[in-house]
Amino acid sequence: MMSESIPAVSVVTLTHNKLAYTQRCLGSWLNTRFPAWEIIVVDNGSQDGTREWLPEFRSRAQAAGVPVELLLNEGNIGCSTARNQGLAAARGRFFVFVDNDVALRSRDWLTRLAERLEEDAARGIVGPKLVYPFPPHAIQCAGVAVSPSGRVQFRGRGETRDNPRFAAAENVQSLISACFMFRRELVDRIGGLDEAFNPVEYEDIDFCYRARAEGYTVLYEPDVEMYHFESVTTAGTESLPNTYLIIKHGLLFKERWRHMFSVEGGPPDEATRWRRIPARPLSEIGELEEIG
Repeated sequence: MMSESIPAVSVVTLTHNKLAYTQRCLGSWLNTRFPAWEIIVVDNGSQDGTREWLPEFRSRAQAAGVPVELLLNEGNIGCSTARNQGLAAARGRFFVFVDNDVALRSRDWLTRLAERLEEDAARGIVGPKLVYPFPPHAIQCAGVAVSPSGRVQFRGRGETRDNPRFAAAENVQSLISACFMFRRELVDRIGGLDEAFNPVEYEDIDFCYRARAEGYTVLYEPDVEMYHFESVTTAGTESLPNTYLIIKHGLLFKERWRHMFSVEGGPPDEATRWRRIPARPLSEIGELEEIG
């Protein structure tokens, strides 16, 4: 482990309004069990009180021994650009992207994800099982699969949390950056997120494919679980034409990576149909169980 003065893990999160979710989720992270980590919050021009609340969170976190750096942009400069700002400020050996609509479930999440990277030098990225924050806590995403024609599937979406099909660690085609950990050396080698995917959509899947193109593997680790409210920072942002961006950036992704996903044996197109899970407002979400 690195010295206490230099955090072993840097957690980078992006905020853009949605203060209530940010308060609920970031506050939960402080129950993490890990000896040396930092949080870097990049705010993209929030106008709902988020910027005024973040210094309060920083004080609370630092009192708990977790350094927090705040990077405040005057406007929404895009997900990739803002997260790359966070990476440039990060000091850790391992980096984590985690969205402000992801709440803590496994208190030892950082330890377990870091251990998985340490076990195999070829592992570049590792991510947890994401589950919904309301009973019965079904799976939201157990890694990402891509069909031979380039259609994206959130594996396990809507299935029971203990479904044996998604109970074992395995290499996957991709993960979503709602929550995943990766090596500093990976960024040194391939760079950060591609800003061609600004403001949002497909930047994380492209990042995983770039890592895999360089010989790294991408690991889904179900022993780590996190709650994900889902789409709060994308579909829940009125100024983002989300459907348009999915189509536009999906075409860019397909053009760039067809030579890989077309021969990877991913699921058939009919298996990638989006399973709609009714959303629940934050006011209906009670206390969330934490484990580990």
